Amino acid sequence: MTRKDINAVLKGHGKELLAIPGVVGVYVGLLPDGKTPCLKVMVVEETEDLKRRIPKTIEGYPVLIEESGVIRPLKN
Repeated sequence: MTRKDINAVLKGHGKELLAIPGVVGVYVGLLPDGKTPCLKVMVVEETEDLKRRIPKTIEGYPVLIEESGVIRPLKN
């Protein structure tokens, strides 16, 4: 059985992940092995609550939490 393309998975689940308070971004990345695709969820601060709320996998793809801090637009 083949999995859905990871970009389709991101498109289908991105909004629900971004709706979690503390999540500031979601993107397709790679695991530390440099080969395996995963979803990366950027959070302001990695907390135990976020670790519980963000799934470990989505549709067969691993999900990693990445602490990014607050994201603000650049000034002109």
